[in-house]
Amino acid sequence: MHGPVHAGSALLPLESPPCYICAMIMQFQKKDPRATITTKFGEIRIKFYPDDAPRHVENFINLAKMGFYDDTTFHRVVPGFIIQGGDPLSKTSDRLSHGTGGPGYFLNPEPNDRPHKRGAISMAKMPRDGTSTRDFNDNGSQFFISLQDNGGLDRRYSIFGEIIRGIEIIDMIAKLPCDERDNPLEAIRMKVTVKE
Repeated sequence: MHGPVHAGSALLPLESPPCYICAMIMQFQKKDPRATITTKFGEIRIKFYPDDAPRHVENFINLAKMGFYDDTTFHRVVPGFIIQGGDPLSKTSDRLSHGTGGPGYFLNPEPNDRPHKRGAISMAKMPRDGTSTRDFNDNGSQFFISLQDNGGLDRRYSIFGEIIRGIEIIDMIAKLPCDERDNPLEAIRMKVTVKE
């Protein structure tokens, strides 16, 4: 029966059937997470590529939510090439350890067809054990941002996002004086927040 049911002189509405279509639309809405890296120079806003590097995006977001990146530095700056950060050991004063740490695990690479253009964000690589130069996996937390187009890195590194606002901040960081290991003499600390 469709329509209201008569009960004496009052009309009683029928119960609506469950709206499965509405539930499916809600369930399949695409997520568009964003992150903000805050530095002393200002904010770098990031959009992610969850379709191209889902594990890397999820990993970065999870680490950021835990506060893992907070107070780490951009410990490697190569003008005209990249700036790199995300090493938990960069929180310490032992500059020789900067660039050697991670969260205690590696990620399997997710190379994709995204280009390493200016502002691209990609994962740094490290050998599975410190003595090997082969069998490179992606570091669990260290990432780099391309200062210029770097086509030679394409399909070899896992790009998982790009800068959508604040690209001038990476240029400011790239101009800092560095030591012989490309580590800025002044620690540029970051705080990373995520909006899903």
